[in-house]
Amino acid sequence: MSSFTYGDYLTAGTALDICQGKTKGILGKASLEKVIASQQIVDQIARADQVVYGINSGFGPLCTTKISPDKTRDLQSNILKSHSVGTGDPVPTEIAKLMLILKVQALAQGFSGITVTTLERILWHIDNEVIPVVPSQGSVGASGDLAPLAHLFLPLIGLGMVHYQGNVQPAGKVLNQFGLQALTLAPKEGLALINGTQFMTAYGVLILQKLYACLSQADFIAALMLEGLLGSAQPFMTELHQLRPHPGGEHVASRIRGLLRGSEIVESHKNCERVQDPYSLRCIPQVHGASRAAWLHLKETLLVELNAVTDNPVIIDRDLAISGGNFHGQPIALPLDYVCLAASELGNISDRRIYLSLDGTVTGLPKLLVKETGLNSGFMILQYTSAALASENKTLCFPASADSIPTSLGQEDHVSMGSIAGRKALTVVENLERILAIELLCACQALDFRHPLSSTAILKAIHGEVRKQVSHTTEDRIFSDDIECVRRMLAGGFILPWNEQLESPHYEKFESY
Repeated sequence: MSSFTYGDYLTAGTALDICQGKTKGILGKASLEKVIASQQIVDQIARADQVVYGINSGFGPLCTTKISPDKTRDLQSNILKSHSVGTGDPVPTEIAKLMLILKVQALAQGFSGITVTTLERILWHIDNEVIPVVPSQGSVGASGDLAPLAHLFLPLIGLGMVHYQGNVQPAGKVLNQFGLQALTLAPKEGLALINGTQFMTAYGVLILQKLYACLSQADFIAALMLEGLLGSAQPFMTELHQLRPHPGGEHVASRIRGLLRGSEIVESHKNCERVQDPYSLRCIPQVHGASRAAWLHLKETLLVELNAVTDNPVIIDRDLAISGGNFHGQPIALPLDYVCLAASELGNISDRRIYLSLDGTVTGLPKLLVKETGLNSGFMILQYTSAALASENKTLCFPASADSIPTSLGQEDHVSMGSIAGRKALTVVENLERILAIELLCACQALDFRHPLSSTAILKAIHGEVRKQVSHTTEDRIFSDDIECVRRMLAGGFILPWNEQLESPHYEKFESY
């Protein structure tokens, strides 16, 4: 197993590898030295007369209230309890585990005053799959994700619930099973734990991975549909895209060219009477490419955020502790809203191609993609589902970051709502997976009617993989089973290995995270 030293440069891919157990996160000597030095500074501040926010003062509007040295530790456990006000369904355990990983990365940089003991206990939770239960609602994304982070770290003080061995159990009970005691937090630790953007950033990391798979596989599915619908290859020519060289569009056009090169199906209608295709076919590079640009913006933003210090105050040195706004979620909230719209649009154009495949106007394709209609409804109602999902996605596209409701008696008078942006965006991406599954089913059904003309090698192989799981449709059946089967295949990224066979001038930019 590979290892990653917290405090080194972290990517979304590495964070996911740690989360999935492919890489082990460790604390290195350099980071430990910085952590210890920062914690010693906080101890000195806690014993001094000067008021420093969150170390020897109250929180939010109580920032001018001085806390006596003998109460600074109680202050830290109280903040975890008082801020544990989350509600709603728990977040997926994958999100909660990512939150732990991202918080260790931020704290290990040595500007937060955390103790080594606390960092090691968080690592224990990660390594032993003892993952805190975190409610999904309650963060406004300004002082960071206060409520979800408070729930995330309640188990450190023996409170809250955890996922362990497939069950939800009291944290104290699981600690006892391992012979561990609850921690007593040192000055500033509670504040360092709950200030930060790890909730919305964890959603961003998972969205980055899932949307990457959708974007990459959508190109392959669209190429399959182009063959099935006898679409033209001309809209993907290099000469056209050099005149409007958006990297996302160039990347997609190059991929589609590679996927269609040598196709007997494409060649068979080269001199047909059709002048041009509908937009959902000929504008694939422009639409898919624009969504890729949004994905790239999120990727670049996350690379900064994953390696940032986002709590408050930040301990620079013995003479400088800055109370600032690094916890504010706006830099993440805006890209999350952007990528939410981008994912919705990818589903929107996919639904249009699904509709085209059913209308019976394309030479060689029966209406509703089955030969005997009337008795059979064929693929008609699958498009109802894709339309419903596309419509639901549109309703989720209102930007959460466009709103701000003042909190903390006006002390926190502008908030990002980034946590809501993250939760919405993940829902849209998961709906997109289902829309693409329906398009892939329709594309494979359409391709069946192009026999004996041969598809290209890659597209033929993808079609073959689908047919191993879902047979050609000749009469009505329960299609929800087929949709879910193909959705699982897409969620598992079964098409992604073929990416390496496609050339693109922007491959590295769009095919890594």
